[in-house]
Order: sequence, then structure tokens, then C-alpha cells
Amino acid sequence: MARAPASVLVMDTIGEGEHPQVVEQVVELTDLDEVRDGLSAAYGTMRIRGAGERPWLRLRKRQFGSLRFDYLDSSMCFEASSGPQDSYIFTHLDAGRVRYRVSGDEQYVRPGQVLLTGQPEVAYAVAIEDPRATLVVVDQSVVSGFTGGVRFTGGRAVPARAAAAWRSTCVHLRDELLPAFADEPLVVANATRLLMATTLATFPNVPLVDYSPGHVRPHALKRAIAFIESEAARDITAADIARAARVSVRAIQLAFRRHLDTTPTAYVRRVRLAQAHVDLRRGRGTVTEIAARWGYARPSVFAAHYRTAYGVCPSTTLRSG
Repeated sequence: MARAPASVLVMDTIGEGEHPQVVEQVVELTDLDEVRDGLSAAYGTMRIRGAGERPWLRLRKRQFGSLRFDYLDSSMCFEASSGPQDSYIFTHLDAGRVRYRVSGDEQYVRPGQVLLTGQPEVAYAVAIEDPRATLVVVDQSVVSGFTGGVRFTGGRAVPARAAAAWRSTCVHLRDELLPAFADEPLVVANATRLLMATTLATFPNVPLVDYSPGHVRPHALKRAIAFIESEAARDITAADIARAARVSVRAIQLAFRRHLDTTPTAYVRRVRLAQAHVDLRRGRGTVTEIAARWGYARPSVFAAHYRTAYGVCPSTTLRSG
């Protein structure tokens, strides 16, 4: 019978009321079976070989909405193989040595390199020596909801400049933005989209072919607009909008571009900005509070978008309300 991972060192939460968030969980494992069970629980069923006489592994996990940021530290050498994942696992190797093999392709990963370690429907194997690594775990549904469906190509490390930019984005979101706005669901959603956009720009991928018709009838576009205007206060994706319109993601994107000269995401932002305008006129909080309520973590960005749309600063509207 599998044993539960040893000693949970820390579990804390932030956010109160409707949107509590788990901030951090830390486990420390000192037994090979515990290491296997702990890694399997975190990253899908694994088989572990080696590890020496005194295995030690420490795993720290932070969860914000649908994003999870992990930090793994270990003073052991072992080999692991894993079946296909339920999630995408993106890894930055901070220290140690890793030999990674996927789809018959093998490479050695050096400290400072970034690669896609695990993804749905793809098995992989690794040989690891004294690793320290930062990992980002993203559920398959998040990637599909953001992109409409992509396939990441290969498991090779990405160029150094792209790797550094991706890691700095992850660190900023994990350590600064998300802890500060964990109880603002639209900010968390926008942070998730920022990370997804950076990830798609960093890791090679191709869109899944959409064979559905590109033509969208007017009623479908009206359904999409009505859905956005009624649901703008919650996190909605292009996939949600397409489902409401009863067409594919690609089809609704083409329809917004063809008929409204915009994108579904930009239209959502326009509706939220209009709702923020209403809140400012009615004095429903400070500028910073209203900005966060409608998905803006940075008041300066909100102010710039607001000035473009309404010709005045948000504070001017608030004072005149």
C-alpha cells in the first residue's frame, strides 16, 4: 500500500470569503517510497530507481487559481519515468544535472535552461543528480481555453534569452502580483493569460487544425456578445465565448475580427472598462479597488486604457460622480 508523503511543513491560505487561495505547501521526503509517492501525487504516476542510501527531497508548492508554482530541491541521484500527464509541466533548472528523454530524443539540461518537461499524452524519462528546479504546472483545460488548442513540439531546451524572460515573468507573478491580488479573480485570470501568452511565445508549438466552418451567422455573434456583457464580472475565456455562441474558437475569433474589427478578448476588456466607468461615476470604491475589481493589477495601466476610452483620468470621473 502506498504511503502518504512525509511531513507537511507548511500550509497557509490567503484571501477570505468567496475566493480563498492556498498559498504554499511544503513537504520534505526522506524515504524512496515517500519520494515516489510525493512526485507521483504532484506530477503523475512515476517509477523511481536509484536514489542512494539517504534520499532527501523537498517540494514547495504554491497554488493561485489554476496555476501552480513548484520549487524542488533534492540531494539525491535517481532515475524516473512517467506516463502521460494531465497537465503541462514547464521546468527551469536552477542547479544540478538532468538527462531528459522524450519520444526517442535525449538531451542533457544545464542550469539556467528551460524546457517543457511533461504534457498530456506524452511519456518521458529523466535521470537527475542533485536537482534544484522551478516548475510551473498548468492544467490542460487552461491551455486549451486560452488557445483553442495547441500542440507543443518537442522537448528541447529553449534559447537562453527566451528562457530568462519566461522565468522572470513566472517569478514576478508568483512572488509579487498573485500574492497581492489572490482574492481578485479577474486579476488572477489576467495573470494566467499573461503567463500563457509568454509560454506560447517561449515554447515551440503549432495550433491544432480546426476543420469547422469559418462562417458565423449573426445570431451566433449576438449570442457571444450577450454572453460577454452578462458574464464580464467573472473569468471567461475565448473557449467559453465560443461555447456560448455554439461555434468553434477559431470561428468566433474570425467573426469578431471580420464584423467588429477586434478580438473576443479585447471586447471583454472593453465591456469591463465600461463597467469600471459606471463604478467610478457611482463612487463604488477607490480607483485602485475598481481597477482590481475589473481585472487590472496595475492602476497605471487601467488609467492609460481609461484615458484612451473616455478622454479623462479615472480619478476625474470619480471626483465628479
